[in-house]
Amino acid sequence: VVSTQSTGQTFQHYFKQINLRTMLRRISSPAVSIGRAAVSTSAVPRTKYGGKTTVTLIPGDGVGPELAESVTTIFKEMAVPVEFEKIELNREQMKDEGSFDYAIKSLKRNGVGLKGVINRSADFRHHNLEFRGGLDVYANVVRCMSFEGIQTHHTGIDLIAIRENTEGEYSSLEHESVSGVVESLKIITQEKSMRIAKFAFDYAREHNRKKVTCIHKANIMKLSDGLFKACCKEVSEDYPMIEYEEQIVDNTCQQLVINPQQFDVMVMPNLYGNLVSNLAAGLVGGAGVVPSKSYGENIAVFEPGARHTWMEMKGMYVANPAAMVLSSAFMLKHLQLHEAGDLLIKAVNNVLNKRSCLTIDLGGNASTHDMTKAILSEVDLLA
Repeated sequence: VVSTQSTGQTFQHYFKQINLRTMLRRISSPAVSIGRAAVSTSAVPRTKYGGKTTVTLIPGDGVGPELAESVTTIFKEMAVPVEFEKIELNREQMKDEGSFDYAIKSLKRNGVGLKGVINRSADFRHHNLEFRGGLDVYANVVRCMSFEGIQTHHTGIDLIAIRENTEGEYSSLEHESVSGVVESLKIITQEKSMRIAKFAFDYAREHNRKKVTCIHKANIMKLSDGLFKACCKEVSEDYPMIEYEEQIVDNTCQQLVINPQQFDVMVMPNLYGNLVSNLAAGLVGGAGVVPSKSYGENIAVFEPGARHTWMEMKGMYVANPAAMVLSSAFMLKHLQLHEAGDLLIKAVNNVLNKRSCLTIDLGGNASTHDMTKAILSEVDLLA
């Protein structure tokens, strides 16, 4: 039996003595080798037939099918050379392991996917997490930017939230050790922290961003977040042209509300990324206008940045399609279809800024179909 007092003293001594930078240097060879190709955000997909690129489409739950319909309608009218392999996979169908496995195989085969949000099932399985783990799409990139036509407290916001997508508190490792006592494990590894840090700095360099901010809680979680912070600091030394800073996550939330324009690229563990990206989405107009993309070594998945299914509005066609359409536009750019992607981004921006056709989340009364038609009208005007 070990006394609680002696154990506590032992841990306190360990916390004082540990040097995270020394711990990283002990590894004689890098835990993960990440070249430019591994973190490229513009990889060419693998599946292409008859001049068209095949993309996996998973509409998901809630209003997801309606948003996916908006995208397919726009692509058809624009004659975009993309063929969708549509997979109906939602909360209920996820119970069938065969359906999930088929979706994973499709995404791996095609290399690119457009996905809605899938609700958590009654047995508490979080299927969006299963997708990220099964595909190892480790880097989630959410862009939050102001639109002139959307009235918000702040203007001039243009920030990138980069979130480690596969570990942290979202490792799904928890159990009830005894009745009424639940233990949840937070997993932070040097390998994945180095990987996401390098991704963030490569992303900043490739997109002409000037600053990367590491978001952490290392003042309390000295080992886990301390390791993440040390990895970001170490990687930053290879990018002298990019300013590097660190912020504690609770201060970050306050600073986002007070002065969000100070942020450029932000990199953080999984849970903080969820909180920060949703907060930032609220600053620029809400879930309906924020796109995102997730990258793995040889795969990219595009989906709305704030993951809400809006189940209560399912089938009513009142959801804002802008986030899903913007996600699909960034997908086109990833497929090297830059002209079509840029055209679609400009069309969505014009619809939002003109304020003539807005859905209820933005103070209007337009339907999903109305906004889709408005986007296509802008495409015609811009083409």
